[in-house]
Amino acid sequence: MSRPLLDYGLLAFVSLFTMVNPVGVLPVYVTMTSELDARASRGVAARAVGTAAGVLVVFALTGQLIFHFFAISVNSLRVVGGVVFFVMGYEMLQARLSRTKHDEETVAEYVEDVAITPLGIPIIAGPGAITSVILLMDAADTLPRRAVLLSVLAAILAITFALLVAARRVTSFLGAAGNKVLLRLMGLIVMVIAVEYLVAGLRPIVASMIGPAR
Repeated sequence: MSRPLLDYGLLAFVSLFTMVNPVGVLPVYVTMTSELDARASRGVAARAVGTAAGVLVVFALTGQLIFHFFAISVNSLRVVGGVVFFVMGYEMLQARLSRTKHDEETVAEYVEDVAITPLGIPIIAGPGAITSVILLMDAADTLPRRAVLLSVLAAILAITFALLVAARRVTSFLGAAGNKVLLRLMGLIVMVIAVEYLVAGLRPIVASMIGPAR
């Protein structure tokens, strides 16, 4: 592998790993799968990572076309992601999450629901990750670079899946009280992240609205 290609691969890995943030997914995953057995929780991890992979690959290949077709911007996506994160963070701060398994809901339905939202989207494949793959794909002006980008994305998602599967040990180690403390702490952090998303998305939108007026 040539040095420029290696540099691009390193840049892609650092950028996407930071945006996907596999470690940051763990608290929500642990909470939402606390009442499931090992097989069902592994199914949640697999579906969530699969959903995120599909979304990120689609946006990497067609992101600019989708945005132009629907006349939407990445900033709007950041705002929506911020709202979702804030609501989720508030519920975590109350030591609860709205998507808990109801008695009348089958395990399969619950696994599919929480794996798609919020785990797959917008936690793993969030606005930052989607923006990164679009920009990195734009910078990949050769076929080898595109192959490197997709390989890096696959590696990061594989790491994410491995961490989620291993996260079950955290639940048993902390116990019920420890999980509630961790949930409240991470809820506060998620709310802070949500505010950052909202500010980052609203600042350019507001600037574009008031800019022409003089």
